[in-house]
Amino acid sequence: MIRKEEDGSMQHVTPATSPGGRDTRLRPAFVSAVVSLVAVFAAVGSTIPLFNIYRVEDGFTNAGISLTVVAYSAATLSTLLVLGRMSNHVGRRPTAMASLGLLVLGCLLLLNVHDIGILIAGRLLMGLGAGLASSSLTAYIVDAAPARPTWLASVASSQTVMLGLAVGAIASGALVQFGPWPRKLIYLVVIVLLLLSITLVAISSDTVTPAPGGWRSLRPSVRVPVRVRRLLPVAAAVLLATWATGAFYQAFVPALVEDQLHTDSPLVLGLVFAAYMGPSALGAPLGSRFSPAAAQRIGMIAFLAGWIGMITAITTGALPLFIAATIVAGAAQGIAISAATRGLLYGSRLTDRAPVFAVVYLLSYSGATIPSLISAQLSNVFSVPHIALGYSALALIATLFTVIAARDPHTGTISQRAE
Repeated sequence: MIRKEEDGSMQHVTPATSPGGRDTRLRPAFVSAVVSLVAVFAAVGSTIPLFNIYRVEDGFTNAGISLTVVAYSAATLSTLLVLGRMSNHVGRRPTAMASLGLLVLGCLLLLNVHDIGILIAGRLLMGLGAGLASSSLTAYIVDAAPARPTWLASVASSQTVMLGLAVGAIASGALVQFGPWPRKLIYLVVIVLLLLSITLVAISSDTVTPAPGGWRSLRPSVRVPVRVRRLLPVAAAVLLATWATGAFYQAFVPALVEDQLHTDSPLVLGLVFAAYMGPSALGAPLGSRFSPAAAQRIGMIAFLAGWIGMITAITTGALPLFIAATIVAGAAQGIAISAATRGLLYGSRLTDRAPVFAVVYLLSYSGATIPSLISAQLSNVFSVPHIALGYSALALIATLFTVIAARDPHTGTISQRAE
């Protein structure tokens, strides 16, 4: 619903139904979608603390680990391209349940990892599930979010991913270090959480009525509404740089923590990864106090400051400084990502949301895939600290572009239709 204010400006109001009906009928759906998205990315994050075990016990290399990140991200990209709009036609619930089922299959495969091929296959299944969830569950969250506070929809949809990754990494690190069956227990726990999520989604109300055109929607298509298309270059810079850093933490920080920062604790590794992902959810509400353009500038400047701290910590071998700089970068990416998402969602209709989120995650996983693929090859030539310098250079370029080019959405073009 779009409400015209007395001063003639247009404000974006997101309810799919009347505000009262939305808050009561759809509240369980909102909770189910949030819990499910946390479960999806907890599963994705659960493998991170195990990477060093696979390196030590099974002889996996940094290049091999990096290729698992590429496999995951490439599968996610492919799914977003082909199935990104499917939930608009078959409904949010069945699409979300299918995504959760793929994650269950991935976890079952990872219960017995002793070969890099099994790890790649398991991460590929996780990527398929995460790609389907990225468009369907995030759109489901926005559809069912309460009308107040107004920032909840964009923050919950953009930051639940980071929260899930942090939860999965910390839980995995703790169970690997202190629990029985260190290579299996976390996957069993995550499978239970995913099955619970499937149940919650199954008993929730859908927000989309099935509509024809499902087969036609499988044709790859990338689009955002015309009214926010000019915001896409800066959003791309923000998403590419921040998600590239997240992929760096997955692929190279396990080796970095052990070799440069001198600890082999799986829990510490999980906490370091969570220190990047977790604060993102805290930074997002802070960004809602500013316009999308201002929040993106603030977020990316702080993100670059975090990278400067991380490079300093790597050079000096200071683990506390590395964790502190990681927290700064994590909170900063939350500010920048949620602001970019808020701008792209401005004035969105129900049918706009899945395609918008498909574009958001296509950009995000492109940022994770392309630098990881390049880094996997370079890791045979350059050390991890040198690779970190390359990622920090990417952060610098993205920050400069954001500071120069960030813009707010037009408030007078809400009625313009998407192409």
